[in-house]
Amino acid sequence: MVISKKPLHFIVALLVSVLPLLTSANSSDSTAVQTVAVISEEKVLTQEEQGEKERAEFIQHHLLDSHEFHLFSYGKQSGEEKHIGFPLPVILWDNGLQVFMSSKFHHGETVAESNGNFYKLYHEKIYKTDSNGTLNMDEHNHPSNVKPLDLSITKNIFMVLVASLLMFWLFVSLGKSYKKNNGIATGVGRFFEPIILFIRDDIAIPNIGEKHYKKYMSYLLTVFFFIWFLNMFGLTPLGVNVTNNIAITAALAVLTYIITTITANKNYWGHIFWMPGVPVPMKIILAPIELLGTLIKPFSLTVRLYANMLAGHVVLMSIIAMMYTFNNMIGSSLSFVLAFALSILEILVAGLQAYIFTMLTALYFGAANEEHHHEDAHH
Repeated sequence: MVISKKPLHFIVALLVSVLPLLTSANSSDSTAVQTVAVISEEKVLTQEEQGEKERAEFIQHHLLDSHEFHLFSYGKQSGEEKHIGFPLPVILWDNGLQVFMSSKFHHGETVAESNGNFYKLYHEKIYKTDSNGTLNMDEHNHPSNVKPLDLSITKNIFMVLVASLLMFWLFVSLGKSYKKNNGIATGVGRFFEPIILFIRDDIAIPNIGEKHYKKYMSYLLTVFFFIWFLNMFGLTPLGVNVTNNIAITAALAVLTYIITTITANKNYWGHIFWMPGVPVPMKIILAPIELLGTLIKPFSLTVRLYANMLAGHVVLMSIIAMMYTFNNMIGSSLSFVLAFALSILEILVAGLQAYIFTMLTALYFGAANEEHHHEDAHH
């Protein structure tokens, strides 16, 4: 088996270039926020309400993007809470490029200064303020301050870069081992070789065909391993869940749509705009519907991956939070067992979602390269 490295490098580089532009800290407005009930901070909270609020914040922390990598905290009961993690670069465009580390915000408690400009971090969004960090609230209690263009390396983008570098290393090493050992994989390649062969023999060839599948293999391999690795990282204690960010899944779906559109043959467009064997009046009516169908496909890819990964993590985090709600041996133990069993299921779902996305992508590529049938010519 020969793996073409240049197309793969190009596609992964394209993913790394496009995704940071489509996802930023502003993605904290995603619908994931709506899935968690947050107790209002304007009233005095009881101990039970305070615990409920902390559990909701724990779930949000795992689901949403942020400008720093927060691993864990300790010392809250003593009044001196310590946060363990590391800051990430903040990159803003505000009358020029503003670059500094997110540690300047001190977890949103202080104002960051850069070249005479002052910025405040509020709900993981960066606003331009004065030196006192004043935020002007509108009637909906949302800050009305100017938001600079945020191109920061958030934890989601950081994990995208990590997954991309891991894929570069994996496929380059696998290609070298094939070259060095006369087509025999060694080391970690022995684990990934059956997966690559499965994508080729059970996804690409049956759905695209022997004639055209090779030009799509690089993309299919890239998108499968990219989604799979990010899904697996989302199950670690790092607190990242990149694929529940709809900007990420939308970017992947748009790339699939672009490749399908660019590589489609005239038979594909003929079936959309001038369906063989259909009366002319019906062709005029059906053509816009068929064209709309091509746009619905990437939308379904986006929502399917996003919704499944978001729902799974919300349920898992909620079950983990139940251990603190019960706060007794029986209830907490049952919650732990249930969370453990669901975590095992999530490992399967992580690979399954990568498989489904890759399979549907191959189906779209196959439809775009379908040959002209004799029956159509006869009609």
